[in-house]
Amino acid sequence: MTAGPPDDQLAERRRLMVETQIRGRGILDARVLDAMAAVPRHRFIRPQDVDLAYGDYPVDIGLGQTISQPYIVAFMSEALGLKPTDRVLEIGTGSGYQTAVLAELAAEVYSIEVVPSHAAAAADLLRDLGYTNIRLRSGDGYPGWPDAAPFDAVIVTAAPDHLPQPLVDQLKVGGRMVVPIGLGDQELLTLHKGDDGLRQSSRLPVRFVPLTRHQ
Repeated sequence: MTAGPPDDQLAERRRLMVETQIRGRGILDARVLDAMAAVPRHRFIRPQDVDLAYGDYPVDIGLGQTISQPYIVAFMSEALGLKPTDRVLEIGTGSGYQTAVLAELAAEVYSIEVVPSHAAAAADLLRDLGYTNIRLRSGDGYPGWPDAAPFDAVIVTAAPDHLPQPLVDQLKVGGRMVVPIGLGDQELLTLHKGDDGLRQSSRLPVRFVPLTRHQ
């Protein structure tokens, strides 16, 4: 097996990723920038694809799923406006990269992954990296995690064709949700839950894998 790039080279690529792809494109939240700099994205990518780890594009992680491009991860994380005391629900663990970024920003992260092998691999890796504030399970993300609700923030990293009402119900009043909506053409929405209901804003066109449900 061919050895991957040395750690110092990967660290420099990560630094450049933050400066050019993230800060350079308008992400200015210092905590988000620090989180993106801290999480080793190459660890969440298949060994044969390590050279793609810090490029400005999504990367296939197998079984029809991808790890989102770094800018989108940072954009969604900034849009959540997380505080260090927040509890976050993530729908779509995937390889666990966004999960790790959230764990750098929030007190607790609850993450659900529909593909059992991805859930198991992500759990092992996140544990190996030392994260102790993540709860992860395999299952259908559409119903959310009612036993742990309510949450200060909800992030969905696969696209449903409509807004899942259970996730809205599990969001605290004053909470924020970021979710891509649509099949084919999709838009990334930011939702704020107030006493009088939801305020919604469309942020940018995106393309995520569809939200897969157990039948």
